[in-house]
Amino acid sequence: MLTGILTAALVIGLTGILIGVFLGIAGLRFKVEVDERQEAVQNALPGNNCGGCGYAGCSGLAAAIVKGEAPVNACPVGGEAVGARIASIMGVEAGETVRKVAFVHCQGDCEKTHPDYEYVGAEDCRMVSFVPGGGPKSCNSGCLGYGTCVKACPFGAISIEKGIAVVDREKCKACGKCVEVCPKHLISLIPYDAKFAVACSSTDKGPVTMKACEVGCIGCGICQKNCPKEAVKVENFHAAIDQEACAGCGICQQKCPKKSIVKL
Repeated sequence: MLTGILTAALVIGLTGILIGVFLGIAGLRFKVEVDERQEAVQNALPGNNCGGCGYAGCSGLAAAIVKGEAPVNACPVGGEAVGARIASIMGVEAGETVRKVAFVHCQGDCEKTHPDYEYVGAEDCRMVSFVPGGGPKSCNSGCLGYGTCVKACPFGAISIEKGIAVVDREKCKACGKCVEVCPKHLISLIPYDAKFAVACSSTDKGPVTMKACEVGCIGCGICQKNCPKEAVKVENFHAAIDQEACAGCGICQQKCPKKSIVKL
């Protein structure tokens, strides 16, 4: 019996050794060579894995940068400082980094709009957007205020105030998570240095918008007619500012009869 036990132990031991040797050889044979710079670039990234760069986390972006598929300043969270550090690792120029920030195109809070009915159900904007009228608020294009963007923001940069989402510009890292989850498409990324923005997204005709919200854009075109840089365009009863063309003079805000254009 002892001989049988020793034989079994010897067989198991030899099998383990053979498997170990096989795995070792296979590891060397199929080893994937990784550019040393990739690890250095990944270590330089903030590690939030927010996906704001368009890649699956920081490791995905690091691999893309090393392959030349993404610019060295592609990380919106790290900004200019991280871009410069990665540029140094890659031995290239960082280029200009434009800091961006999320902006909610809506001012329709509880004081400026009114509810059409009382909603009872899941407090998730994506779910609420499917109920009659796209939600209980009088404006079918306005912020629903149930905080789906708040939950999606990994930096705690969004809060709900008086029934609408508000972005803390200093906390925002422009990762774009809030942009992705908003079912009303009210949030966009604009330059941090932008001076003015249209705080409305309604494309309803003027009379409809006026009935729904006190500060909704009615598409009157006064802002477009008075802009000296032709930076404001009105299409589908909705004004939009070309931030690259805008000189920040503020005439559009001054002339807007509904105060839909706000100073940032």
